[in-house]
Amino acid sequence: MTRLYGGWTRWPYDPVMEYRRLGRLGHASSVLIYGAASLGAVTQDVADASIEFALASGINHIDTAASYGDSEERLGATLPSWRDRVFLATKVEERDYEAAWASINRSLERLRTDRLDLLQLHNVSSWEILDRVTAPDGALRAAIRAREEGLTAGLGITGHTHDAPRIHLEGLRRFDFDTVLTPLNERLWRVEGFADAFRALAAEVRAGDRGLMTIKAIARRPWPEGERRYATWYEPFDEQDAITAAVSWVLDGHPEVTGIATAGETRLLERIVRAEAQRIDVAAAEDRLAGLAETEYASVFAD
Repeated sequence: MTRLYGGWTRWPYDPVMEYRRLGRLGHASSVLIYGAASLGAVTQDVADASIEFALASGINHIDTAASYGDSEERLGATLPSWRDRVFLATKVEERDYEAAWASINRSLERLRTDRLDLLQLHNVSSWEILDRVTAPDGALRAAIRAREEGLTAGLGITGHTHDAPRIHLEGLRRFDFDTVLTPLNERLWRVEGFADAFRALAAEVRAGDRGLMTIKAIARRPWPEGERRYATWYEPFDEQDAITAAVSWVLDGHPEVTGIATAGETRLLERIVRAEAQRIDVAAAEDRLAGLAETEYASVFAD
């Protein structure tokens, strides 16, 4: 085998990857979604090696965003050679129509493609932002235009914060998005009101045959001051047993979830892929995570 940055070009065995239907978009997406935020500040060589490892591991769903540094450019450098092998999603963070339309077209240029499989309104994490993007001259209008002109097949909404499931549920009431990308991990599940809000969102997703994806599966806590070791804005789990527990808890404990976005750090990708292939019982995963003190495992979102 040839050693690559952060992983192997292939496993010593055939990759084991589960695939789940992405709602009415119909794509059989790998349960691990390649989180291309990890490419925001790496060299092209590192990006190429990470992408090659992801594809060899069975990942067929790529998620990036206009605001992820150089991510779109890093993907675009080689994307034409493997475009038909993946489901490609990007995001637009501008809030008004004109700026959003310009951003969408820049993303297509950077990615060197003429079509997306999914275009998402990015970081819709407050009621104020939801109001802005769904206003008559908001970013949603630009996203709808992109779909009407054949630039994307699907439209989605994403976001962070403890209120994200509630905000995204209201977003689905205002517009019939094809997908939702919202946070979920065992620690968030214990935040007052979060589990109920997530269940309500999941029910609405199922009712509309939409796709439900999650982020922050291996988020451990906010970075302690002066201890940032990875590119992620939060401290992730980096021990294999904790990553395996966190991934297992989401994927096996929540079959309504289509997939989880991998962490924004290339050095963690191999461990996340291994966790998916070697998932453990949900009860064991919960015991491993629930046993951590709040100083060791806390929500990464401010109250």
